[in-house]
Formats: sequence, structure tokens, C-alpha cells
Amino acid sequence: MNIDHIEAFVYINHYGSFNKAAEVLFLSQPTVTARIQSLERELDSRLFDRLGKQIQLTEKGKQFLPYAQQILQTYQKGKHHLHSRPGTPEELRIGSTVSVSNYLMPHLLMLLHQRFPLINFKVTTGPTDVLAAKLTAKEINLAFARKQMSPAFQSYPFYDDPIRLYVYKDHPLATAGSASIRDIRREPLVFFECGSLDWMRIHRAFESLEQPPNIVFQVDHAETAKKLVLSRAGICFLPGLSARHEVEEGSLVPVDILETAGVSLQTHLISLSGENNVFMDALLELGAPPINDLHVPIEKLD
Repeated sequence: MNIDHIEAFVYINHYGSFNKAAEVLFLSQPTVTARIQSLERELDSRLFDRLGKQIQLTEKGKQFLPYAQQILQTYQKGKHHLHSRPGTPEELRIGSTVSVSNYLMPHLLMLLHQRFPLINFKVTTGPTDVLAAKLTAKEINLAFARKQMSPAFQSYPFYDDPIRLYVYKDHPLATAGSASIRDIRREPLVFFECGSLDWMRIHRAFESLEQPPNIVFQVDHAETAKKLVLSRAGICFLPGLSARHEVEEGSLVPVDILETAGVSLQTHLISLSGENNVFMDALLELGAPPINDLHVPIEKLD
């Protein structure tokens, strides 16, 4: 039995599509189809029912799936073991700011596990200064945090999360699409602080007004700020990732503010200089996923 046939079967089930599986495997769709046909002949069983553009596992396919996943996982672990560098750790300790931990880390951990199946992963969440101290003390191996200028660290840009104003769906600005700082000067504001220079730029945008902004609530967690906006307690500047689901379902609406255009929450991948390069290189190669790709399910290929 060809391992490529097993791989095609597992990936088609994972992505729910012959075309998507072919794209991920860098193959043509006819090649993937041919592999499944060969596997079905070897097993003397039909594995997928095709209902128009939709596919689903047959009963025989459901019975075979856990064995196929185990075969593929064992093969991948064996391959990794043969090619792993001497001294590769058994555990990778990753530090992360809250925003990355909440919205990017599940997807990144899935990809890292596929790349390094023999390694366990431990995530520590905290502010940038705490993570930098943990890196220095070698309590963690690498971190997703704000940029570090010290020569003790290697720091690479990883993700830019645009900061925009968000309002609830029935707010008068919801249909405007854009506004100015002056337009929101009397609006009750929920202000989410994360202690970075990016947020200072938001503050400075209000300095041209004759009166300070109407900050009713000041919080240190994006989820708290978001829920206050959803409760119509005010409007808020938020990183895009934190509001992604609510924008998709229509309960929050982004509004472009001219004076804050280009402001973003910048996340860097950092480590002690010259250390953990194999993992740094892998993460930089993988890159941060596009927002739409964060819907990919995590429960399979583990």
C-alpha cells in the first residue's frame, strides 16, 4: 500500500475537498483522484460518497480513517526522527502576548506539530517585558511579542494587526464606513490599552480637539472591550484579529478613521541571538496565516 495514497485520503477528509487537498499537497486534482481510486481498489471498498460538489466518508471510509491517520502519523514521526538534528529538544517553550495567544496560537501550534511531531509544546502568556525576561533567563525558547532592540535578541516581524474603530451594528456610524476624530469626539469610548506605542498614536489623534475624548471605560483586555461594545456601552479601537468573528457575523462594524490610518499592533518573533534557529526559520517560513485561514479545523492530523 502506497503511503501517498494514505496521505491523499487523510488530507481529503481533513479539508473536505479533492481540490483543496490537491492544493495543499502541491498536486493536480486528477493525481489526487487517481490515488484515491488506487486505494479503493487495494481495499476493495469505496471510501467517499460524492454528492455533487460535496463529499463525505462512506461507512467503510469512516472505519478505515483512524487506521489511516495512525499510519500517516507514524510515518511522519519516523521521517522526522531520521532527519532531526542532534540536540533537538523534546519540548518547545513558547511565550506569547495575549492577543497572539488568543487568536493566532492555536493555528500556529497545529502547523508546528505537523512540522515537528515528536516535540511537545508549552505556551506561556504574558506582556512583552515579562516574556523578554523569561527569554533572558532561558525559561522559554522563543516568543511572539513586541520588537526588541537589544543585541541580545534576534527579532523578526511576524504579524501586523490593523487597529480600527469598531461600532455595534445599529450605531449611526455603521453605515458610514469612515469618519474623522471630530465625528467621534462626543461618543462614549471604550479604550483598550496594551501598553505599546501603537496605542499612544491613538491617544495623540485626539490632541487636536478642544476637549479630551469621552473615555467612559478603560480596560486592559480586548475581550472585555469588545463585549462592552457589543452591549452598546460605547465604541472602541480594537486590533482586527480580536473582532474577526463578530465582523463576519455582522454584530461589529469597522469604521476607518482618517487620523489613525496605518496604526497597527505589530508582533515580532523573538529569541536569544543565535539560538533556536531551526524553529525560528520554520515559523518564519510558515508565516502568520491569512485571517480567512484561521477557520481551518484543528482536530485532525494530530
